[in-house]
Amino acid sequence: MPQNRILAQGEVDRIGEQDAELRHTIAHKEHRQTLAMADHQAAISLILKLICNHKMGVVSDLKEIEAVGHRVVHGGDEVTGSVLVDDDVVAAIEDYTGLAPLHIPPELEAIQTLRFRLPDTPHVACFDTAFHQTIPKVAHLYALPRELYEVYGIRKYGFHGLSHRYVVSRAAELLGRRMHEINAITCHLGNGSSVTAIRNGRSVDTSMGFTPLDGLVMGSRPGNLDPGVLLYLSTKGYETKRLNEILNKRSGLFGLSGISNDMRQILTAAENGHERAQLAVDIFCYRLRKYIGAYTVILGRLDVLAFSGGIGENASRIRSETCKDLEQIGIEIDEDMNMTAVNKEADVSASTSRVKVLIIPSDEASIIAGDTYELAKGCKICPPPIHR
Repeated sequence: MPQNRILAQGEVDRIGEQDAELRHTIAHKEHRQTLAMADHQAAISLILKLICNHKMGVVSDLKEIEAVGHRVVHGGDEVTGSVLVDDDVVAAIEDYTGLAPLHIPPELEAIQTLRFRLPDTPHVACFDTAFHQTIPKVAHLYALPRELYEVYGIRKYGFHGLSHRYVVSRAAELLGRRMHEINAITCHLGNGSSVTAIRNGRSVDTSMGFTPLDGLVMGSRPGNLDPGVLLYLSTKGYETKRLNEILNKRSGLFGLSGISNDMRQILTAAENGHERAQLAVDIFCYRLRKYIGAYTVILGRLDVLAFSGGIGENASRIRSETCKDLEQIGIEIDEDMNMTAVNKEADVSASTSRVKVLIIPSDEASIIAGDTYELAKGCKICPPPIHR
């Protein structure tokens, strides 16, 4: 930093399993290893050892690491931006565990482990919910008794904020304008999917809500759902644990198609005549089109429609089906350019389109690195976000 040049990158999958996989790339060479990985602490120890390795590492000693950025999924109501980590911040993140019970515990384990291993190094927490703190009350409050918000914090929070923030900032660059000068709809489409309305560079509405279950159809999550369905199922003997399993692991594209939560497999099956797979594709695109239409009305003026995420960047058919017949709101794509735009940054707008339609591969890591760099060198990039 500040050149934003990647020295190495990688990840550890299936932590807690006997067949966890490490992937590490340096100088365009990838190293893979399958091994038992007890927990996140063990994974971090392996990563630190690897980046100091004389053959595959990028530093000779951990003291060369000048800052560490952490992605945290939920910052509750208090967090308005990235923040230097101290004991109060850790305690605040612990308070948010109930809002993201699957994500916060391993994130805390990573933060605590790295703070222990690198005690004299600045650590920065970057929150996925922070970008959406600009959403007004008219969009983030639910029509529930007010005490449920005041006591339990039940409101729309939104997620994928780091991705949406990167995409709109990059879209502004591609248009030769500043971020606060454009209105955009950004579509982060993957196993988890969300769409955000951005006015003058600030999030004003987003599809995910109190949890990541709301909004678009996703890989195994249903998106928008009448809560009465859950009340009805509870009268039929469905307990909370079973309902949680249905909502998080058996719904969405998987529930609709009956074959997979992977859009690639579903598209292939649909092309081969699988009716349920085709219906899953149709419902996915239909839901996304509804959000694009609604958010266009909310914004009043739309400059950019951007696609990112594994599906958004690679599934040309999904982009085509989603944008079909949206000429009335100024969205037209060039089908030939769209078909060849796979896994790369591209402008697929038709020459007659009033709205720029862009494919922008998301780079959340660069947002985390940028915030971490600025905070670590003492630059204040946001208001104090923790008020305990």
